[in-house]
Amino acid sequence: MEGFGVHTSMWTMNWDRAGAERAVAGAKKYDVDFIEIPMLRPHEIDTDHTRALLEKNGLRAICSLGLPQECWASVHPEKAGEYLKLALDKTKACGAEALSGVTFGGIGERTGVSPTEQEYSNIAKALAVGAAHAKKIGLLFGIEPVNRYENHLINTGWQARDMIHRVGADNIFIHLDTYHMNIEEKGAGNGILDAREFLKYIHLSESDRGTPGEGTCDWDEVFSTLAAINFKGGLAMESFINMPPEVGFGLAVWRPVAESHDEVMSKGLPFLRNKAQQYRLI
Repeated sequence: MEGFGVHTSMWTMNWDRAGAERAVAGAKKYDVDFIEIPMLRPHEIDTDHTRALLEKNGLRAICSLGLPQECWASVHPEKAGEYLKLALDKTKACGAEALSGVTFGGIGERTGVSPTEQEYSNIAKALAVGAAHAKKIGLLFGIEPVNRYENHLINTGWQARDMIHRVGADNIFIHLDTYHMNIEEKGAGNGILDAREFLKYIHLSESDRGTPGEGTCDWDEVFSTLAAINFKGGLAMESFINMPPEVGFGLAVWRPVAESHDEVMSKGLPFLRNKAQQYRLI
């Protein structure tokens, strides 16, 4: 999972044949190393089409998701485990390298009170099932801390680290996101340091989810800390331009964060690449 990539939300959140072809064409235009595929409905994905498309265009991929409400791990660990196994099988069939995201819960999952020991115990059970299946089929398996408005369970790098220690699997990695870190961490550098033992992937997303370099994220702090820990994982630009209602609701994206995907790609991508090169990460 090394190199510089982009989340395909830039072009689509519906990974049907048309959406996949549009996203891959866009990614090739900007010469990225890999794409991140949203696996919102894994049972509907045409894995043969996706694998052929990736191979034809010489692109690597990672998949990501949030669990649907009927499979939230905090409440339904068995259902969550089965859903993760399905998603992992689909990830493998697509030819992708890993499954990550909010694999521990749902986007928009909140109880209104602090997490309980039972919720964390249930999550650990589900993640253990996912990690074991990922290992069996040769995939990496990640967890992405998200902000308190999207999920009340794992919001910071240290919480993700502690959950991995709790599960005890050796193939779970941490997937950070600068948008969430800008809200939750006591400085992005501290979040990266807390997660460094397991950090293999990071979303580079601006404070408003718009064009990187035009918000309040401290990019020098982010990249200098990544350089300090000798980060070798995947760097993925993420911005949400095309949101279906069910995703926009969970992410609380109510207005356009940029004029177009071309604006984000033509301004934000060079900005982030330059920062990565400045700090010798690529």
